[in-house]
Amino acid sequence: MKIIHSSFTEAVGSIQDGASILVGGFGLVGIPENLIVALSETGVKDLTIISNNCGVDDWGLGLLLRNKQIKKIVASYVGENKEFERQALAGEIEVELLPQGTLAEKIRAGGAGIPAFYTPAGVGTPLEEGKESRAFGGKTYLLETSLTADFALIRACEADVYGNLVYNKTARNFNPIMATAGRITIAETERLVEAGRLEADRIHTPGIFVQSLAIGEQRKRIEKLTVAKQPEIGGGIR
Repeated sequence: MKIIHSSFTEAVGSIQDGASILVGGFGLVGIPENLIVALSETGVKDLTIISNNCGVDDWGLGLLLRNKQIKKIVASYVGENKEFERQALAGEIEVELLPQGTLAEKIRAGGAGIPAFYTPAGVGTPLEEGKESRAFGGKTYLLETSLTADFALIRACEADVYGNLVYNKTARNFNPIMATAGRITIAETERLVEAGRLEADRIHTPGIFVQSLAIGEQRKRIEKLTVAKQPEIGGGIR
């Protein structure tokens, strides 16, 4: 059995100042929101965060930004967070932006023990500055090193006591690859079941990649709600 924490505060208790952390999710979908809240309350600082984006101003990783707990973020999209923009422009935070596919492959490679790989993404742009390039078949590629971290914080909809995880639909974004690339992977889950209750074909992350679990409900916030304007209906009822 894996370690099953009694609280989210206990789950993040081993994370110290200066740690590097992979954080799952895309936008607000599949983020380990309860672990992030707990981390925001610990006061740990100088964190390096690796995530697709940095949440919104008042939720997700935006909570860590607001507390100025993040020293550096490696991401592919930052457009929904005004505080992120402010800190980046003010030089208060170090930002490394990557093409989303490159970010995903750097993490996947890290989890697979592959130190580096070549990709055509970024050739001919400022992203190639300082990077080794090589031609294959008459096409230029850039060398990208893989990514791992001290911790991975991820979210599943269901888990068993051995740490096997199932994700809900599009929560299978960055969570599965991040689970493999963290030296210590902490998963929060909505439901925890006994061994043997999960069908083998449904398991997305084997328990070998998970060190501990915490149980908590998801608040399912909507990142941006857009409602179409309803057409006016004339005539009325007579």
